[in-house]
Amino acid sequence: MMKNFNNQDSTNIGIMGDAELAKAQLDFVSKAYGWMVAGLLTTGSIAWYMFDSGAYLYLLDSMMFLMIGTLGLVWFMSSRIDKISAQTAMILFIVYAGLLGVTLSTVFAIYSLGSIANVFFVTAGMFGAMSAYGYTTKKDLSGVGRFMFMGLVGIILASIMNFFIASSVLQMTISFIGVIVFAGLAAYDTQKIKEMYTLQFEGSEIATKGAIMGALTLYLDFINMFLFLLYFLGDRD
Repeated sequence: MMKNFNNQDSTNIGIMGDAELAKAQLDFVSKAYGWMVAGLLTTGSIAWYMFDSGAYLYLLDSMMFLMIGTLGLVWFMSSRIDKISAQTAMILFIVYAGLLGVTLSTVFAIYSLGSIANVFFVTAGMFGAMSAYGYTTKKDLSGVGRFMFMGLVGIILASIMNFFIASSVLQMTISFIGVIVFAGLAAYDTQKIKEMYTLQFEGSEIATKGAIMGALTLYLDFINMFLFLLYFLGDRD
């Protein structure tokens, strides 16, 4: 999702001191995390409202179409980010987070509220630790990213197969691998976003769009890690 921004360059980089460089990196990563948190708050609020009001019951038959719609929205954002405005990107990100909140409202009907809260905090701790590692490590995590992407492809294929055979053992295996994959991606994606700080010198429009695409990537890492952990640790009602 961030490939459109990875080749940006700036003549200001060569004259920056270490302190200026560190501040520019921190500022850009903070923008991405700010948008990620906004997305998570939007998703959580709408998911709870849909469940608490009972509105999700009227949409159960449409959940598959909503899920397809969210996938289409992610594809549109990532493929058209160079052509849409920053304001449009912001709106699409919040709309996506809201739609995913609608589809995730069923989680409250399956798991107890206490276990959802516990798993959320566990996820936040794991995600924060892996992100901190990705931000601070001097090691190039490109190899980790490629390996985790291969794992992600395997998860998708195994999930499709399990849709037909409905094996609880396979689902447990998928969830276990999924936690590892998205933990690794959290570190890798954080490092990649840190390297995108040069977008701040390309103008506020490009910087905002870069931060939003970085936020979308982190948001997906967090949500998927949360859902896989919930399968392990959640108490079903």
